[in-house]
Amino acid sequence: MLLKPIFGCHCLLLGIVCLIALPVQADEKAMIEYLQSLNLGQLSEVEVALDDVFDVFDGLIKRRKLTVATGAEQSTERAPAVTTVITAQDIEAIGATDLDEVLETVPGLHVSRDTVLNNPIYVIRGIYSSTNPEVLVLINGISIKKLFFGNRGRVWGGMPVNAIARIEIIRGPGSAVFGADAFSGVINIITKGVEDIKGTEIGMRVGAFNTQDAWLLHGSQQSGFDIAAMLEYHNTDGHQEIIDADTQTHFDKKHGTNVSNAPGPINLSRRNLDARLDISRGNWQLRTGYQGRRNVGTGVGMTQVLDPTGNYEADRINADLTYHNPTFTKYWDVTTQASYYDTTLTGYQTLYPSGFKQAYPDGRVGFPNIYERHTRFAVSGFYSGFSNHLVRIGAGYDYGELYKFAQRVNFGKDPATGKPLPPNNTRFVEVADTPYANVREIDRKNEYVFLQDTWTLNTDWELTAGVRYDHYSDFGTTINPRLALVWQTRPNLTSKLLYGRAFRAPSFSELYLNSPIMKGNPNMQPEIIQTWELAFDYRATEHLNLALNLFTYKIDDVIRSQVESQLGTVVKNFTVHNADSQVGRGLEIEARWKLIKNFSVLGNYAFQNSIDKKYNHDVGNAPQHQIYLRSDWMPIPNWYLDTQINWVAGRKRPYGDPRAELDDYTMVDLTMRYKKLKGHWNFALNIRNLFDVKAFEPSPGPNSGGFISIPNDLPLAGRHFFAEMRYHF
Repeated sequence: MLLKPIFGCHCLLLGIVCLIALPVQADEKAMIEYLQSLNLGQLSEVEVALDDVFDVFDGLIKRRKLTVATGAEQSTERAPAVTTVITAQDIEAIGATDLDEVLETVPGLHVSRDTVLNNPIYVIRGIYSSTNPEVLVLINGISIKKLFFGNRGRVWGGMPVNAIARIEIIRGPGSAVFGADAFSGVINIITKGVEDIKGTEIGMRVGAFNTQDAWLLHGSQQSGFDIAAMLEYHNTDGHQEIIDADTQTHFDKKHGTNVSNAPGPINLSRRNLDARLDISRGNWQLRTGYQGRRNVGTGVGMTQVLDPTGNYEADRINADLTYHNPTFTKYWDVTTQASYYDTTLTGYQTLYPSGFKQAYPDGRVGFPNIYERHTRFAVSGFYSGFSNHLVRIGAGYDYGELYKFAQRVNFGKDPATGKPLPPNNTRFVEVADTPYANVREIDRKNEYVFLQDTWTLNTDWELTAGVRYDHYSDFGTTINPRLALVWQTRPNLTSKLLYGRAFRAPSFSELYLNSPIMKGNPNMQPEIIQTWELAFDYRATEHLNLALNLFTYKIDDVIRSQVESQLGTVVKNFTVHNADSQVGRGLEIEARWKLIKNFSVLGNYAFQNSIDKKYNHDVGNAPQHQIYLRSDWMPIPNWYLDTQINWVAGRKRPYGDPRAELDDYTMVDLTMRYKKLKGHWNFALNIRNLFDVKAFEPSPGPNSGGFISIPNDLPLAGRHFFAEMRYHF
């Protein structure tokens, strides 16, 4: 069964490559003659043009370095993990405006959408959940997860890409290095330093959905200090695709009302401000950052009821001080780090509109406020004093606290009287620090130690073994090992056999939530995944690189909600528990090919099959098949055309969802960029969803009442445009 889609994908890849490559100049000599025919002037200008061509297109097949696999810099093909590195050059080429557009290019990674604020769900190898705590996102190696949902936070609000130097991605477990939530994968975002900026860049972007972006980058040396700074402003109304029906549509039919805002557009507005400062000197480095999110729309609504006026605000502040001495002693390379991360969330949300159940004149309205802070200390070192061994040892302490929770509502019980508020109530009551609060203020402590040994058996064989011990104050201890055998099979072929165990820590909402319909379980244990991988990296020629990854995994103690009590057919209460298991298998095929000096192609195909063992049924929502194709072409000097094709297919429904599978879709994006070689200007026009394809991401299946709140799924944006300008000096 597996051969048929693989064979079809190869044929599709070959056909598209051949079609796109037809107009390209045949060889370097022809290219030189072509450039000369354009009367550019002296030959030196032609040579400058060709040098730029070489830089751009060699970058696609160049051997890339990363640190996320072991903490030490190494090439992707020798790293003891299945990895991807995306550079700033890649991001510029595809015209990406947000992190989500970049991650969709990674084999085996699909960006789906949640109903809550339209937040991205990074689905790696079929592992899917609405809050998405299974993927650990780092900025410069430091986690940005939050305790409440165990993910990036309810108000993520996007991540600008102009300050990103590269993104290092592990597909597979990473808890032996990073601890909790490095479960299905790790995404490490490395921001730009002085060497990446080299001067000052200003830029702006305008386009669809009333979008305006402006940014400033600066990198220089001052009085012996390396200083890099970034400031970016982003504002958008979001796409205006229509939701046909929502939860309130169902209640309107049931109660004879007509108050739903559906059909109506998703609320996707947001206004962002991002600032970063990086100062280093000698062995010391100080990095600070601020991410402000304002007017963040509620997506399709917190209860899957369209909420055109609700919005959220969030502030995220981070700082870290790092000391790294590669020659601390003769054999020791030592790093120490202290970091601080503070997040606040405030919001206004209409859970149900005015007239809900022929009552609630102002609607059911809530004002949630969540405040968290995280303080971390870590020390690690590489010891090279043993022959043929590179040993890494480290320890750390993380302290996180939900230090403030506030919630004002106009429904539920009045804390002052203990009696239900009447349906005609128009006043708001504060439920924080009362028995009716959704969650209490609490903290979590985590102490850990880890050990890793990279043993060079001989010139062709390398064994990496590691283990990490974590102790948590609220759910106990977990130990996670890894093994990786890397074999340089031939000078141009690398083979890897990998094993890893990882865990996902239960979030505060899963442990302590006390909402009217959902109860946490303080006895929760972490989810555990064990993964085996077999990977091959083959450099067929100087300009063609191929890779094949095979994987299988099993997840135990999957955290799921279950019915605790119900009245007739209506569920009154849920709780969470460890019970289910999930198994998965699949493969990823990758190819990077520089056909000639001014044309290159990147392509990948991913297949996965994930089964919910409780029901012996597909886990659902995640695509079984993905194909991504990208071509970079310089048809004439200074002009670059990037084409992307993204095919998503085979998205089944979870058990109990009676709807048909989601339709497959194919998105085509184009970016035309002009870069003046002897100047400083850079212009681009980006067209997304060129053929205006109607595409959807899955909405949740039947809820406690047995109906589907958003029956027709979550629409993606239609065809849209962006124009961009950059000036570097």
